[in-house]
Order: sequence, then C-alpha cells, then structure tokens
Amino acid sequence: MKNGKLQVGIIGCGGIANEKHLPSLKKQADRLDIAAFCDIIVERAEKAKKEYGTEDAPVFEDYHELLALPEIDVVHVLTPNVAHAQISIDAFKAGKHVMCEKPMAATVADAQRMMEAWKESGKKFTIGYQSRFRPELQNLKHAVEAGELGDIYFAQAHAIRRRAVPTWGVFPNKALQGGGPLIDIGTHALDMTLWCMDKYEPARVTGSVFYKLGNLPEAVDGNLWGPWDPETYEVEDSAMGQIVMKDGTTIQLIASWALNTIVNREASTTLCGTKAGADIYPGQVVYNRGKYGQLMEEKVSTSGSVAFYDGVSGKPEEIESRQWIDAILNDTEPCVKPEQAFVVTQILEAIYESARTGREVVFS
Repeated sequence: MKNGKLQVGIIGCGGIANEKHLPSLKKQADRLDIAAFCDIIVERAEKAKKEYGTEDAPVFEDYHELLALPEIDVVHVLTPNVAHAQISIDAFKAGKHVMCEKPMAATVADAQRMMEAWKESGKKFTIGYQSRFRPELQNLKHAVEAGELGDIYFAQAHAIRRRAVPTWGVFPNKALQGGGPLIDIGTHALDMTLWCMDKYEPARVTGSVFYKLGNLPEAVDGNLWGPWDPETYEVEDSAMGQIVMKDGTTIQLIASWALNTIVNREASTTLCGTKAGADIYPGQVVYNRGKYGQLMEEKVSTSGSVAFYDGVSGKPEEIESRQWIDAILNDTEPCVKPEQAFVVTQILEAIYESARTGREVVFS
C-alpha cells in the first residue's frame, strides 16, 4: 500500500486490458493506483500509462522488472493464454495478489502449477469470469440456491457465433492461445453453467473439435469483423463436448466462432431441474415450469427503472473489479475461486483430448 491505496501492476496492455480492466480499475481511484505497466510492445504500455496510470508509473518490456517492484501489491495478468501460468507463478513468488484473465491456463499441467504457487504464497487469486456478475446470472444463481429449480440434472452451455472470428491480435495463433472458440468463449459458458449449479466434480467427457471453415476462403464471407486470413488460421472453428458429472448431471457444451447455423447464442446457459428450468439470454433470464395446470414462462420485470437515472454502475466488469479489490482489502474470498476455474480448464482440456484420441476421457 502507498498513501493508503493498493498499488496495481498491469502485465499485458492489449485489448482486454484497455476494454475491461483498466477502465474498471480507474473508477476505483479512491482506493488504488494503477502504478506500473508492462507489455512486450512497449508502446502499448506507454499508451496505457498515459491514459490510466499515475504520473510516475514505470513502464517495462520485461515483466520480471515489474514484479521486482516492492511497492506493487496486485498484478493483473492480461496476456495471451499460454503466458498466463508462468507470469502468475512468478507473481506469487514475488508476493503479489493475482487477477488472471480467463482461461486460467492453456493446459491442466500449467493450471496445477499455478494452484501450487498460489497456495504457497498466501495471496489472493482470481480468474476473469466477469459474466458471473451479469444481473440475469445473479438472479439465476439466487434461484438455484433457493431450490427453485429443484435437482438440476441436465444443462447446456452455449457459446455459439455464426460468423464472428476475431481478426486481430493472436486469436488464430494456436501456439499462443492454445485453441480457438472452445478456450476463448466456451470457457465463459462452461464457467457460468458450473457456477450456477455449483457442481465441480466431472466424471467423464467426450468431445468433437472441428477445423472445417477456418481454412476455406469462401467461409470468411459475412464475418462480423471482416475477413480473416485462411492461411494463418490455426485453431478450431467449432467444438462440442458432453460432460457427465459424478452425480450423473449431464452438460452439453457447444462453442463456435464460425458455424453454418442461424443461431447466435453466446455466454448463456440452460438449466433443467426437477421443479423448473431456466434459460439465460443476454440481459434476460427466463424460467419455465408447470403451474396451475399449464406450462408457464416467467421473466424478470424491467418496471423498476427510472427515466434519466442510471444509478450505481452495473457493468459486470466493474462489479467484478470492485469485488476483487474488496476481497484484498477485507481479506475475503473473491467470487471466482481458483479451484472452480481449475475444473473449467480440466474439462476444456478433456474435450480437446477426447477429440484428438477419439476416446472418452475418464476422471479419477
């Protein structure tokens, strides 16, 4: 702490830093300073410092130099997926609290090393699954905890884009990202589903991973962000998995950046229980059940809004950031626990492995 404020260091100053983390942290200027920046493209770090940092914030190209600063309390790891593990491990060894962007790691082996370093450090650790803080997710989570759905035995995790392949950064680069839509957006849908059910014991997984459209020049037509380069597209364009938990609960996961379907349904979940079911859509949760002799669908009312008044910010990324800083300052647990994110990584890797081998992956 310096002048009564937490000192935050940013490692990775690309898109996710500028679109999510830095604006959210800046809104907490009363209790933290964004006090150091690092990026392998140093100009990006300089730009981030100018827009969000303290006047004397140092800028680095080597993250080890940032971690060596004794005044830094918290580090946000916002790099490509395959770099998450080593940077986070080194940050724990340097005595820092760590917020790591999703997914936790590109492999289970790396995630396990992160878990061990975290436990040895005694510091706080969380992963950037901001969808948990959407109001419709919070509503569903409370309903499940209250027993409104009964015993949930079937779920679907939706991360479907018709044509929305990211054409910037390292997204198509398998060596840096570890995969495509499954590890990029499928990870959000799976996290939402597991968290709402509070079930984290997978028993077996089967998966299919498709490299069908990424290398077809004609498939780029209609992409949301313009044509991608089929010559450099290395990751899958869609993936599907079936996860059976130890209690028999079955989850179907589908993730795509490019798929010939009329469906666009991303960062959403379907839960089916013995008392009722629920579907999450962007900004909405719909409950369904039998009632008074008929099938019913119930939605959350929007009548509580007041014209010209926004109230306290409800952006998921800002709520995520506030509760993370609260956890550090108040010595409480963050909403996204490392143990939960670890299971997400286990399941994603199992889907890739099942697709590679053509066999079911069984958890011990």
